[in-house]
Amino acid sequence: MKVKVCLSNRHVHLTRDDVNILFGEGYNLTPRNYLGQPGQFATEETVVLKTDKNIKENVRIVGPIRNYTQVELLEEDKDYFGINPPVRNSSDLANSETITIIGPKGEITKKNICIIANRHIHINTGDKDNFNEDEIVSVEVNGTILDNVHIKIADNYALEFHINKDDAQNNNIENGSIGVIKED
Repeated sequence: MKVKVCLSNRHVHLTRDDVNILFGEGYNLTPRNYLGQPGQFATEETVVLKTDKNIKENVRIVGPIRNYTQVELLEEDKDYFGINPPVRNSSDLANSETITIIGPKGEITKKNICIIANRHIHINTGDKDNFNEDEIVSVEVNGTILDNVHIKIADNYALEFHINKDDAQNNNIENGSIGVIKED
């Protein structure tokens, strides 16, 4: 099965309560551009991420509002921030890292909200063929085999292979490339 490659930069997902703290009570996030997954968008708003070692400004929020707050970093951010976030599926936050998120109206410091997202493929339930949720596969892109790719299946997903920006750079893969899922 062929799949489009989409690169992911560091970003933040927020709950309603955390949006209220960071931007003000009842604030609504403003879509800047819509992403490949239905209903998902990069916002006009950005936040600052802070640890004891460093800060990074202008980190994009990905909407819509979620039922958990999560910070997704890149491998290159580990040394910069002085933390060691685990490589995980989205929402698998137990025993992950602590980070502070700063907005124009307030800030939050939360434990267990910071990960590096693993390589994963979003597959719509209707297109899942013989794949199962959280199955591990390989994907070949431009002659490079990328292992340990997790399958995520849901009714509202569009078929896309998501990898982090630094992973793509290390493997000379561009956004929009086409990969082929290799069933192990």
